[in-house]
Amino acid sequence: MSCPDCITGDLLPGDPTGAFSIQGAYLAPAPGPTTSYSGRAVVFLTDGFGLPLKNSKILADKFAAELQCDVWVPDYFQGRPLVDVDSMLLPDRAGVRMSIAQWLKFILAAIPKIPAFISNRPSVVDGRLSKASTKPFIAAIMEEKKYQKLGAVGYCFGGSTAIRLGSTDLVQSVVICHPGGFTVAQAKAIKVPASWACAEDDLFFSHPSRLQTEALFAERKGTDTFLEFEFRDYEGTAHGFAARPNLGLPQVKEAHEKAFRQAVDWFEKTLRL
Repeated sequence: MSCPDCITGDLLPGDPTGAFSIQGAYLAPAPGPTTSYSGRAVVFLTDGFGLPLKNSKILADKFAAELQCDVWVPDYFQGRPLVDVDSMLLPDRAGVRMSIAQWLKFILAAIPKIPAFISNRPSVVDGRLSKASTKPFIAAIMEEKKYQKLGAVGYCFGGSTAIRLGSTDLVQSVVICHPGGFTVAQAKAIKVPASWACAEDDLFFSHPSRLQTEALFAERKGTDTFLEFEFRDYEGTAHGFAARPNLGLPQVKEAHEKAFRQAVDWFEKTLRL
């Protein structure tokens, strides 16, 4: 699934400083000696642009520095991202609608990518992370690094992936930023602490859907299935702001920075060793 907001965005300043490693994943290592052991790690689940968009790698570097742990960005599209970087449009704040020309650009960009959407449908991507017939990505890094705890942060397509990953025993905490499509059943199945960063204007995760999802977690209070959760709304933002912000808009820039801090604080709270 895709929508026009899925191809909007801008490039973050700077350049990645990590390197490619296991199964072609980008590794932003914990600061310090290469032999150091952080005990915990975070899997960064990208939006539809995948690894070619430098934003995911730059954010991974920032998370590694803040959390003092390894951050992995898997190539879960296996070199065939859903959207090409040169198809990215510049977003505006919430409530601003795309022009006819922008809609046409979106349609023209989406048509050639239909095979990529098929080959990267959620069940296939989930398999590459956790269920592949060969060694899945998460098993590979756990075998190599022996982490005690693992978190996942996901944006857009990766946000939906984080929701599904949160129902497994592979991670101990998730952060979900303006997710793509998911079902009520998938949200109910989450069994680890979950933090949600929500856009004001989001085709996939509307405000009524956001309220419904929060209610699912609130219903668990006082039961054996209760888990820590939080939902934060960012006024003036549209789908994609946490990963591909237009830094020229002060409100969007502030929201992007706060959503990053939200994720850092959540992992510091829920991935303690």
